[in-house]
Amino acid sequence: MGKITFILGGARSGKSSFAINLAKKYKRVCFIATCQPKDAEMKRRIGLHKKNRPKEWQTIEEYKNIEKAITKVDPHTQCLIIDCLTLFISNLFLAKGKEKVIEEKIKQLLKVLKKVKARVIIVSNEVGLGVVPASKLGRDFRDIAGRVNQIVAIQADKVVFMVSGLPLIIRDSDYFSTPLE
Repeated sequence: MGKITFILGGARSGKSSFAINLAKKYKRVCFIATCQPKDAEMKRRIGLHKKNRPKEWQTIEEYKNIEKAITKVDPHTQCLIIDCLTLFISNLFLAKGKEKVIEEKIKQLLKVLKKVKARVIIVSNEVGLGVVPASKLGRDFRDIAGRVNQIVAIQADKVVFMVSGLPLIIRDSDYFSTPLE
């Protein structure tokens, strides 16, 4: 049964680097990337992310159907990284996804991930710590992302909040035997 580590934090807080460093102790790693390369700046960011992870890792780019991507994962994979959940939520949201539909999709994804034999690492942004977004669309997205992060955090065995490149352990199943539900 797969164990889930959930890493979240603000922009440029070190989430992805921390996830990659955790995964380096495994020989077989699969990286599911959810970012769509829509413009030159995003393509540059994706290129930097690719340079920061070992070339021998399997990489699957999937923007809207992570469950489908999981069927493509090498069965011998020891660690699976999903980076990043926030972009995945954004992709669903911008495709006219309704909040309840997105939440149900995440719950279904978590059921699938709990069955994966590999260690699972999910990276997400904590978007609710900044100023209130100016637009309704921005506020709706912030709210959905916040609720989805709560759903994942409750199911995760380990939860890490990144602050300026430093990990703050929020939950570690090695220390907590009672699920927080």
